[in-house]
Amino acid sequence: MNTAATDTKRRALGKGLDSLLPRIHPPQASPYEAESGRPREIAVDLIDPNPFQTRSHVDQEQLAELAASITANGVVQPVLVRPLANGRFQLIAGERRLKASQLAGKPTLPAILRQVSDEQAMEITIVENLQRADLNPIEQARAFERLSREFQMTQEQMAQRTGKDRASVANFLRLLRLPVSVQERVEAGDLSFGHARALLALEHAEEITKAAQRVVAQALSVRQTENYVQSQLHPEKKKKEPKPSRPADPNVRDVEERLQRALGLKVTIQDHNGHGRVIIEYARLEDFDTLL
Repeated sequence: MNTAATDTKRRALGKGLDSLLPRIHPPQASPYEAESGRPREIAVDLIDPNPFQTRSHVDQEQLAELAASITANGVVQPVLVRPLANGRFQLIAGERRLKASQLAGKPTLPAILRQVSDEQAMEITIVENLQRADLNPIEQARAFERLSREFQMTQEQMAQRTGKDRASVANFLRLLRLPVSVQERVEAGDLSFGHARALLALEHAEEITKAAQRVVAQALSVRQTENYVQSQLHPEKKKKEPKPSRPADPNVRDVEERLQRALGLKVTIQDHNGHGRVIIEYARLEDFDTLL
């Protein structure tokens, strides 16, 4: 492993939005330019949703908790918006804070104004989501696909803008070749990124769907999934069929599933009378970096 390259990539993911996407100052003085670096209170009902939002699911329980916190303590971190020509504002970053403020009945919330293009607004949205609460693999894949389709970015350009390497971007985009039903399982956390990549070795949608059902039903690890896929591709060299994991305590299994949904990786808990191990499996360095 190239330690220097790895450290550089990790530092890129840790940079602030300013260092990744510098603010743009208009050529002539703007009434917003003087305030673009510090928060101001803006009426919640004047802020329009972010049309570039890449996150498709917001946990309602977590949103309610954030709303309760905002009711008690206010909005600690400002949202990021850009001014529109009609006197309204468009959200760039801070969707959960805006929704929670609406839920809490807050009339205003602190916001930082930025003059940015559509392309920059979308880039900021993707980077902000990647840094604060990881998108699931399918959401990331759709975000990269949108950058490619709407802004004609190459994989290399997308990698530079988001702090990932080009191979990782390519692997995310490949996930969109999965059948829709399998993509939904990845979004739900039933299948990890590693599982999805292994399934892509199969050629036909029916084969992928059937294999995905087997992986979920038998709780196969990524390695077991890879072996199963190879046995389907090369039946003459069929290996021993993977054994399903031993039945676990329902409470332990519930925690495993919650961790898998949160991390996007295969998680196994080996519990023995209140002590044991939590095993997190990753297939690539990118998975490990995501975990960190």
